[in-house]
Amino acid sequence: MDLSVVVPTLNGRDRLAASLDALAEAAPDAEVVVVNGPSADGTTGMVRDRDDVDVLVEISDRTLNVARNAGIRASSGDAVAFVRYDVAVEDQWLDGVTDGLAEAPVVTGPSHRTLRAGMTTETLERRTICGRDVVYFNGGNVAFRRAALDKLDGFDEYLHTGGARDAAHRLAATGFGVTWRPEMSVRTEYEADGGVKERDWGWKYRALGYRLAKNYGFRPTVARRTLKHARTDAVSAARDVIRGDATPTGWFGTGRDVVSGMATGLSDGLVARARDRSTTRNPHGCSKRADRAVATYDWR
Repeated sequence: MDLSVVVPTLNGRDRLAASLDALAEAAPDAEVVVVNGPSADGTTGMVRDRDDVDVLVEISDRTLNVARNAGIRASSGDAVAFVRYDVAVEDQWLDGVTDGLAEAPVVTGPSHRTLRAGMTTETLERRTICGRDVVYFNGGNVAFRRAALDKLDGFDEYLHTGGARDAAHRLAATGFGVTWRPEMSVRTEYEADGGVKERDWGWKYRALGYRLAKNYGFRPTVARRTLKHARTDAVSAARDVIRGDATPTGWFGTGRDVVSGMATGLSDGLVARARDRSTTRNPHGCSKRADRAVATYDWR
């Protein structure tokens, strides 16, 4: 098996360097493709000074799914893994990839997150939606056989978030299985500021509505699942108001963003479903454009 590892990054030079160090230790023979968004922190120079990166692709888009697709196009392996720039693969990671891909076309594993109170990890998540058994994967730690990626046509570039979950729905529709290997683990460390980012509620529900409508049409199950998510988040946000962690004005503003995002996503998802009626369901996929790269440095 010839393995390519795609590492999308944006303004994360120091964490990327640590991630590449770990990859060089755990998978020294893998082809490493770094896809760098419009970083302003010297990432390009750092990567070009290393001798363990095979391809550096510079893109102007800040969207993760664009970076993933650019990496797919630049990679040459018959298996392609995706690793986040701010995690480090652990010692047995390559064994997990190899054993997992011998069992299924897609393999994923846990992220071990070191916190002040201890360590957290993840387990396999699965849902049955409209009679389809969907196995979700960790988008920052996953490997595909090339045939599975080709069938998916990569990731849907419409989505600013939720691209991995959308791909999981489409994998289930095309019949490709996903397996879990605990030894295929990555780790990340607790950051001093907690690493908490403000959630973009509009895009969360836009992505949710889009991927459900695109993959399943406008069925009662789609409306029920979307409203269930919204109800759960509304209750959680209301508790924040009661505790004094948020204001009523902010709560109403969040609700407006949720409703607007949901409506836009459902509408755009139905349009996308009409544009691509195949099981691939990817009208914004890897094959749809060839201008992602601004510059490519290829040292192979």
